[in-house]
Amino acid sequence: MNATTTRAVRTVDPDEERALLEGIDRWIEREVRPVVMHHDHEDLWPAELVEQMKEMGLFGATISQEYGGLGLPASTYAKIVMRISACWMALSGIFNSHLMMAAAVERFGTEAQKSLWLPKFASGEMRGGLGLTEPNAGTDLQAIRTTAVRDGDHYVINGTKTWITNGIQGHCIALLVKTDTHADPRYKGMSLFIAPKGPGFTVGKKLKKLGYNAIDSAELVFDNYRIPADHLIGGEEGQGFFHATGGLELGRINVAARGVGLAEGALALATSYAQLRETMGKPICQHQAIQLKLGEMVTRARAARLLTLDAAASYDAGQRCDMEAGIAKYFASEAAVRNSEEAMRVHGGYAYSKEYDIERCYRDSLLMCIGEGTNEMQRIIVAKEWVRRNPV
Repeated sequence: MNATTTRAVRTVDPDEERALLEGIDRWIEREVRPVVMHHDHEDLWPAELVEQMKEMGLFGATISQEYGGLGLPASTYAKIVMRISACWMALSGIFNSHLMMAAAVERFGTEAQKSLWLPKFASGEMRGGLGLTEPNAGTDLQAIRTTAVRDGDHYVINGTKTWITNGIQGHCIALLVKTDTHADPRYKGMSLFIAPKGPGFTVGKKLKKLGYNAIDSAELVFDNYRIPADHLIGGEEGQGFFHATGGLELGRINVAARGVGLAEGALALATSYAQLRETMGKPICQHQAIQLKLGEMVTRARAARLLTLDAAASYDAGQRCDMEAGIAKYFASEAAVRNSEEAMRVHGGYAYSKEYDIERCYRDSLLMCIGEGTNEMQRIIVAKEWVRRNPV
C-alpha cells in the first residue's frame, strides 16, 4: 500500500488548552446561544457561524499543522465538542463529518493527495463529509450498491447515497463505492474516493428530521459521474472498507463527546430550572424526588465524560480503540437521551414548549444512539474486542 496510517499529534499544554476552551466558551455565549432557537426552529443553515468556525480553525482541528490544521489531540478536540454540544449539538456535526473525511485522507492517502487536499480542508475552503450510507445500506456497509468502473484515467460512478451530512452546503465527500462487485469477501471490493461536486454529482432532496435541524442531511445521486483515478484514496483499490471504518473511530469519539455535551447541557438546564421553580413554598431542587433525578444525571454525565476522554487518550496514543470508542459512544449517547428525558420531567409542562431549550436537547439526543453505528452494533463490537483481548 502507498498509504500511511499515522498522523502527527502535538502536545497541548494545560495553559494553551485552557485558553482555547475559554475562547470557545466566549464564542458560544456571544454568537451561538442567541441564535440557536431561531436556526433550529426554522431549520436554517447557520452560514455566519460556519464562517466564524472557519476563522477559528475548527475545520482543521485535528488536521496536522504541516497541512495548515491545528493538529489538536483527540482529547482536546473532544472537550471542544462537549462545550459546543452543551449549547447546540447540531453545530458540531458540521465540522465532525468534515474531519472524518480529512482523517481518511491524512491516515491513508498518498503524499500527493495529502499535500493537495488537506490544506484546503484545514482552512475550510473545501468542506465535506463521509458518503457511506445508502437507502439499503447503513450499518452493513458491505451492502452498498454504488459502483465505480475504471475508464482509462478516470472512474465512472453510479449510485445513490443518503443521510449525508454537509451534502448540500459541502463541496466534496469521501465516497465509498464498489470497484469489484464480485469480490469475496465483499469488503475486498470496496474503495474510497475524494469526490468533489461536478457533472454527474447531483444533490437530491434535503431530508426533514425530528432533530439535528439547520444541518443539511441530503440524498446524493451519482449518474455517470466521472472522477480522476488519482482521487482514489491511497491509490489502491479494495482498501475502502478499512479506510472508512478507520475514520469511524474519530467519529465515534465525536459522537460520544456530543452525547456528553447533551447530557451536561440537559443537567445544567434542569439544575437552573429546579432552583427557580417553586412548589409547596420551596424550590423544587429541595424535593427529594427531584434530588434523586439530579443525582443520577450528574453521575451519568460525569461517567460519560470520563469514558469519552479515555477513548480519546487511546486514539491519541495511536492504539486500536474501537472498543474504547464503542464504549464511550454507547454510554454517552444513552446518557444524553436519559438526561434529556429526566430534564424534561424536571421542567414539567414547560418542557413541551418550543420556547424552552430542553425540548431541543431531547430531540437532538435521539440521533446520538443511531449515528456512527447504532448502539446495538456498538455493544457487539465491544463484546467481540473484549473477548479478543481476553483469550482463555
